[in-house]
Amino acid sequence: MTEEIPGIVTLSLKLEADAPFECHYGQFNMLYLFGVGEVAISIMGWKEGVLLHTVRAVGRVTQALTAIKVGQQIGLRGPFGNGWPLTEAIAKDLVFITAGLGCAPAVAAINHAITHRQNYRKIVILQGVKHRQDLLWKQQYDTWRDHHNCQVLLAASEEKKGKMHWQLGLVTELLNNADFDIDNCVVMMCGPEIMMKAAIKQLAELGVADDAYYLSMERNFQCGQGFCGHCQIGPYFVCKDGPVFHFPAIKPWFGLSGF
Repeated sequence: MTEEIPGIVTLSLKLEADAPFECHYGQFNMLYLFGVGEVAISIMGWKEGVLLHTVRAVGRVTQALTAIKVGQQIGLRGPFGNGWPLTEAIAKDLVFITAGLGCAPAVAAINHAITHRQNYRKIVILQGVKHRQDLLWKQQYDTWRDHHNCQVLLAASEEKKGKMHWQLGLVTELLNNADFDIDNCVVMMCGPEIMMKAAIKQLAELGVADDAYYLSMERNFQCGQGFCGHCQIGPYFVCKDGPVFHFPAIKPWFGLSGF
């Protein structure tokens, strides 16, 4: 377990030797502690039998997860849902727009794009936080910035003065400096819906078409299989039909109260 910043840790989970597992980046697992409960957590990474999940201690289950000890056994169900369209995005510019802990579901996809750099054109990464010290994996962002045709822009909304590589304001304000082909791009977003709604509005004004957007939606996942109905949006269940949605599919209900 690695503490990223106070209250947020990354769990490195070693699967049992005979446990089959295969995932797509952007999917999530249901992690559970016996006698405590379970919670949906995005897959932040998956390599050589080790799963990475970044967890913020905000409730009973997540607080317990962030306090587990090395070697302690926990339960896992998954993976569930749809992932990012990394295959469909080949030969396009990739634009990642995230805010807060919303960056976690996108990290594995960004690393995949960097590893398979020859498959994609420009990579643009926009991340917003409240304060600079809230940024997770700062060294990772520096590494991404050093790659060819990879632009990293960071914003802090509640800072009094700037710093190199940082802009003061909301993550959507970074779009003014983002350099990508509006006619040949895939935009992947994760974070508060109000942020994603504002970003889509601004991108549409620049000329980016609706079918370029993929959104990772957040809801109260209870079962992970579309049975309980807690995560319904329009005719869809976020746990089963998402969490990554092609924007045209959910556009009629996106951003509406009650959906």
